[in-house]
Amino acid sequence: MLIGNRPCRIYGEAHAEYLLLQMTGEHELQSMESEVTAIAQSVPHFLFAAIPVESWNDALSPWKSPAVWGKQGFGGKAADTLRFLTAQVIPTLKQQFRLPENVKIILGGYSLAGLFALWASTQTDLFYGIAAASPSVWFPGWMEYEQQHPIQAQHIYLSLGDKEEHTKNAVMAVVGDNIRALHSRLAERGTDCTLEWNSGGHFKDADFRTAKAFRWTMEEHT
Repeated sequence: MLIGNRPCRIYGEAHAEYLLLQMTGEHELQSMESEVTAIAQSVPHFLFAAIPVESWNDALSPWKSPAVWGKQGFGGKAADTLRFLTAQVIPTLKQQFRLPENVKIILGGYSLAGLFALWASTQTDLFYGIAAASPSVWFPGWMEYEQQHPIQAQHIYLSLGDKEEHTKNAVMAVVGDNIRALHSRLAERGTDCTLEWNSGGHFKDADFRTAKAFRWTMEEHT
């Protein structure tokens, strides 16, 4: 389905209780079917939209930052991406699929899309939950920013691969300490949150890790 010239992939059903949104890159589209199937195993009523971004590093980064690996830096255009979500994607889906006015919107994603989801929740209280699988919480300045602009969603899933912090890249090696600190911070604020450790590095089972993240945010936790 085209939303503002972007070919979005839609799965699930109309009148759903949950609207799941995931910013995706080309590299993720081939595993989208398996991810949605894994979500559907335990949660029946949802509408899922995979929204493509043209330049991953630019569209999902909250502010400009130099390259951390390779040559491509970060353009800091997350605000434009969030505006597209709130002004076009969400209203279009609500209307097209007759979603209830109080539909629970969960924004999720993997890697930099996971960081984008967390950042987006510092900007608005629109999101019921955030499903951040292996989010790039190593991103320079993120932890300080979140301290000043707290995440507003009340249901937050965080995960990381147990080998991700064991990297020679000094910027990315802080990812483990940062995610532990973020989890503690959210728990202290009384947020319904969890931190799950997956086996392996960053590029293992991204689709299933993301599916687990969405599933958790839709389950009831006592």
